[in-house]
Amino acid sequence: MKVIQTPVRFYPFIGGVEQYVYYVSKELVKYDDCKVKVICANEPESIPTETYQGIDIKRLKYYGKLANTNLTPSLPTSLLCEDYDIMHTHIPTPWSADWSNIISRIKGKPLVVTYHNDIIGSGVADTIAKVYNKTALKFLLNKADRIIITQDDYINSPHLANYKDKVVTIPNGVDSSLFKPKDERCKNQIFFLSVLDRFHKYKGLDYLLEALAGVKDEIGDVKLIVGGKGELMDYYKDMTKQLGIDKNVEFKGFLTDEEVIDYYATSELFILPSISSLQEGFGIVVLEALSAKTPVISTDIVGVSDDVIATNSGIILPPKDTKALSRAIVKILKDKELQKSMGENGRKLVQSKYEWKQIAASIHDLYEELLR
Repeated sequence: MKVIQTPVRFYPFIGGVEQYVYYVSKELVKYDDCKVKVICANEPESIPTETYQGIDIKRLKYYGKLANTNLTPSLPTSLLCEDYDIMHTHIPTPWSADWSNIISRIKGKPLVVTYHNDIIGSGVADTIAKVYNKTALKFLLNKADRIIITQDDYINSPHLANYKDKVVTIPNGVDSSLFKPKDERCKNQIFFLSVLDRFHKYKGLDYLLEALAGVKDEIGDVKLIVGGKGELMDYYKDMTKQLGIDKNVEFKGFLTDEEVIDYYATSELFILPSISSLQEGFGIVVLEALSAKTPVISTDIVGVSDDVIATNSGIILPPKDTKALSRAIVKILKDKELQKSMGENGRKLVQSKYEWKQIAASIHDLYEELLR
């Protein structure tokens, strides 16, 4: 089967949807009967066409962005010229998803949509999002042969209410053979990973920085490693100076896969303090940290939060509670035995339920079902 994946961006861009497509595709191409091609915007600028980890990639020139979606005028023609069996696209990225819908209709091919989270905005962007949700999104979901959600709670989205008969839950995953623990950890080191732009402010870095100021009073040498880049980098750097924690925070910018894996494995704690249930998806980064035997702190809107609580592999908090976040950080960093037990529990959870190999197998089965 020939599969076209249409995320708005792809590797080496780092983001939740991009990682989802990367790891699913990486596992799918291991099947003898499956070829995967990713068509996306060329951001960051890379080789226009290449094969990486067995995945064929075609990167298109883009002209600006609308609501964090790269506008690629050549996308319709590129999709129309492709020979494929199944199109797999993603929400919340209009344009790439909408053209995938239109071309699938023209060619009469099955369309799979992974619904990562709702499309929302603020100000003018909120008005545009509401118009889109009432028009193009309905057009897309009507056509979709299957809609994948990564956590059961998403079925409660008002936009999916009329499509429950074709919704299936397939969670995100992690490759535990890549994300492995190390014997040596950097004392009092915390890791945070996200794109640092206004579309990802919901990841809650503002609140983590505020909480860190409280932690510094008890753990003076606490160190926060921030991975990722974006137009808000200077904003966050200024914030650390205002809070008096600029010596406790290191902004690393773009990190390679190897560097990300190393920071997960050498940190004593990973934190994802997301604040928006409408925008936060499953939280793949939480799984990656757990796979490295690194305890996590996150919020109760992240998809894997219930399992973190059930297995005692981290601490789950309400969003925006900086005082509780400070206390949780101090609790874990000061208790090495707790770090060890949480780490062991987290890796067991990943290996029993969230391996990408298992996730990709479910998606492969779904493809086969549609083609039959």
